[in-house]
Amino acid sequence: MAEEPFSCKKVYDNVYMCRENFYDSPNVANIWLVQGSTADLVIDTGIGLWDLPGFLKQLGLIGGKPLTAVATHIHFDHSGGLHQFENFAIHSLEATAIRDGNNYETVSIFTSCLAEITVPPYDGWSTRDYRVKSAEPTRVLEEGDVFDLGDRKLRVLHFPGHTHGSIGLIDEEARILFTGDTMYNHGCIIDWLPHSNITAYKQTCRRLQELSSQVDHVFPGHMDPFDGKRLQLLATDYISKAGVCHKISSTLLRGIATMVLKAKYSDDVAAKCCYHACCCCCCLV
Repeated sequence: MAEEPFSCKKVYDNVYMCRENFYDSPNVANIWLVQGSTADLVIDTGIGLWDLPGFLKQLGLIGGKPLTAVATHIHFDHSGGLHQFENFAIHSLEATAIRDGNNYETVSIFTSCLAEITVPPYDGWSTRDYRVKSAEPTRVLEEGDVFDLGDRKLRVLHFPGHTHGSIGLIDEEARILFTGDTMYNHGCIIDWLPHSNITAYKQTCRRLQELSSQVDHVFPGHMDPFDGKRLQLLATDYISKAGVCHKISSTLLRGIATMVLKAKYSDDVAAKCCYHACCCCCCLV
C-alpha cells in the first residue's frame, strides 16, 4: 500500500496533529486540526504540494461542518497550503503577502543540495519550481478575534517577533495554546529572517511567561507538544540570551538571508548566480 502524503494522530480531545510525509526536512511543520461541535479549524497548512483537505476528508475528520484554515504566520511551511481552502484567515500584517504570493516574505526556499521532497507532486517537478500561491483571505485577523467552533473558542493573540504578523491561538477553557513558530521545544529560536524583530520577540516572550500559568498543553509549529512549565522556561531562556551579542549575530544572519531571498526572486542574472552560490552553503529555515 502506497504511503499517504500526511501522517495524522489524535493528541488531545478533538485535536489532531498532522505532518507531511513527503517533505523530508527538519523544518517539517505541524498541521493542527481542531474539531468543534459546529465548525472545524485547521491551524497551519504545510507547504501545499499535496491535497491536505482531501486527506482529512478521506480520514473522515472533516466534512459536514464549516471549515476554516488559519496560518500562524506567513512562512511557506505554514502558509503554502492556504490556497487549498475555500475559507482561510491570516493576520492583517501578512494578508497582502499571501494575496500577492510574495515568496520573499514567505521565505519560500529549499536547500538545493538536499533531497527534501521525496515524492514530487508530479513528474518533472523541481524545488526550483516551488512558489507559495497567491490567494485571497476570507478573514483578516487582529488581536482578540475569536474562532467560535461551538463547544470551544480560540482567541487570537498577536505574537510579533518571528514575523511581524505571527499569531497564537488560545482555548482558555481547555487551557491549550497553539504557538506557531513563536515558541517550540528547542533552544534555537529563529529571529533572523526578514520581518523578524528581536525587541518584539522579547516582548512576546514576556507575554508567554504570563500565559504559561494559564495553559497545560502547548501545541507548537514544529516538534512535539509540551506543557506550560516548559513554555515558561523557554520564554525566559530566550529573554536572557537576547542581548547585544545575540542581536549582532542575528543581524548578520538576517543580512545573508535577505541577500539569498532577494537574489532568488530577482530577475537579475547576476543576482541569480549569487543565489545559487549562497544556497550551496546555507540553510534558511
